[in-house]
Amino acid sequence: MSLLKRIESPADLKKLSRDQFPELCQEIRELIIEVISHVGGHLASNLGVVELTVALQYLLNTPDDKIVWDTSNQAYTHKLLTGRREQFHTVRQFGGISGFTKREESIYDTFNAGHAGTGVSAAVGFVEAREQLGKSNKVVCVVGDGALTAGMTLEGLQHAGDMGRDCVVILNDNQMSISKNVGAISAYLNRTFTGEFYTRLREETSQLLETIPQIGEPVKRMAIRAEELAKGFLLPGLLFEELGFRYVGPIDGHNFEHLLPTLENVLKLKGPTLLHVITKKGLGFQPAMKNPVWFHACSPFDSKTGQPVKKPGHPSYSSIAAKTLIRQAKKDNRVVVITAAMCEGTGMSEFEKEFPSRLIDVGIAEQHAVTYAAGLAADNMRPVICMYSTFLQRAYDQVVHDVATQNLPVTFCIDRGGLVAEDGTTHHGAFDFAFLRHVPNMVIMAPKDENELQHMVQTGLVHDGPVAVRYPRGSSLGVPLDSEPIPLSIGQGELLSDGQDVAIIAIGVMVSEAMKAAERLQEEGVSVAVINARFVKPLDKNLIRDIAKKVKCLITVEEGCRMGGFGSAVLEFLSEEECWGMPTKVIGLPDWYIEQGPQDLLREKYGLTADGIYDQAKALHDRVSLQAAIR
Repeated sequence: MSLLKRIESPADLKKLSRDQFPELCQEIRELIIEVISHVGGHLASNLGVVELTVALQYLLNTPDDKIVWDTSNQAYTHKLLTGRREQFHTVRQFGGISGFTKREESIYDTFNAGHAGTGVSAAVGFVEAREQLGKSNKVVCVVGDGALTAGMTLEGLQHAGDMGRDCVVILNDNQMSISKNVGAISAYLNRTFTGEFYTRLREETSQLLETIPQIGEPVKRMAIRAEELAKGFLLPGLLFEELGFRYVGPIDGHNFEHLLPTLENVLKLKGPTLLHVITKKGLGFQPAMKNPVWFHACSPFDSKTGQPVKKPGHPSYSSIAAKTLIRQAKKDNRVVVITAAMCEGTGMSEFEKEFPSRLIDVGIAEQHAVTYAAGLAADNMRPVICMYSTFLQRAYDQVVHDVATQNLPVTFCIDRGGLVAEDGTTHHGAFDFAFLRHVPNMVIMAPKDENELQHMVQTGLVHDGPVAVRYPRGSSLGVPLDSEPIPLSIGQGELLSDGQDVAIIAIGVMVSEAMKAAERLQEEGVSVAVINARFVKPLDKNLIRDIAKKVKCLITVEEGCRMGGFGSAVLEFLSEEECWGMPTKVIGLPDWYIEQGPQDLLREKYGLTADGIYDQAKALHDRVSLQAAIR
């Protein structure tokens, strides 16, 4: 029987001898590679923390002791050791276990997380709760070095250091977040004694020692060794010591002979302590070690070669946006692109190749990214922020306070708008229409296809004010692209078909589904008008007013939350027009957090398909017709 199959909880792990841990880690890596090769997921980061996770679960008394995983996309080993081995093949699948920690899933999952930078703050909350409740449990936060670029992490560290209470922060240092780490803190962690002062001091000391007979050379060798120790021990720790932490490390995060005794001692220390652990992303799988960026969050792959299983289809919306920005950047040197540690994820690697000095990655610092863009725009630049929808949520105040109040020309290319599949609740871009549309000066667009996307990106670049262009994850529809992107008229929708019975007003990727539903209704004798709204804000009021006057009932469709979203905007306008008797229906996402699952399955479940739109339109039309007949 394998070692891993003996473990149903951390209590079973404690029954193993320490010399069995390397074998256990090998089994864990083999299982993670096998499962993720079939279902996709976060591979490289999980392979890098196997030994660290085993050590923590062995030494701590979880769930009484708390482990907070920052981001928590590296918690697969944690799940395997806490009773979810038999369910692990369902990870990130509809109805299966989450790819992140989830309190609803296990008592061992202390805090739900999917965004980086939340871990230290949550851990400080657990520390305060422990003190207030008079408990004595340990609190450990595992945070990646990439998350040190997040301002919230530094805020949490500052608070923890100021409190002075017992807690352990483990810095899992693999020199990577999703994209390559950037910024002064990352450079600080990797810096050696290369400054002018230290270089001169080293050379002068070396020359002095060489002049001392007999003992000069041995002492020189000792000085070199002392310097090497100081590189690892002194410099990285200064930052954390100044924040009030006792700094320990760095140590090898894959060597149990170093990891276990050091961690054991650290857990006994009083006050805030930071343990600096060096790990290797993708360890145990050569393709993931060579390409940790792709294997950070990968699709299914061949477990022997590492090659993706899925054949490339139509270009992604992200790549269409990138190509449009490249074309316009060649014409206008004011165009710069800003990402927040998501250059690859947002498809902007190609832009970076073309314009390396005009792609600015600010790290996991979305708030800074937006205000930084505002500063650029205030001095006549044309900044474009490429960011996932759920990550833009983190910079809401900066959108309002720093961009919109000044009506600055910042273009927001909002990737992963709508349902994003297996990453689940923390990553679905459900709220962007709602949280942006009530911001004055903001223009909000969503394309029906990739051709319209290139026109919308161009519209944003030439508009003298803030513009959001929101597009989905995944492949485009495969429609032909116009030879040149042309700016759209702000607030002008598109009438795709005219009708007198039902109006379907759709936005974004729902337009094509609305057209399919309309065709089916028309085959049954229902006259349907379909509007491609294009703009959530400003609405094409003239078009909507004209259609509303003609039809008997009206439906809106969006892949976003119904509450406060696009449909709400249309209903507000109808109210302004005093269309009191107009029967309406808003189709969109309900007022709860959507679970993980394939996009097609989730769209079907929530009625965001041609069949779902047809069913609701037919029901509304039939009800209106019946009421008219009764009268």
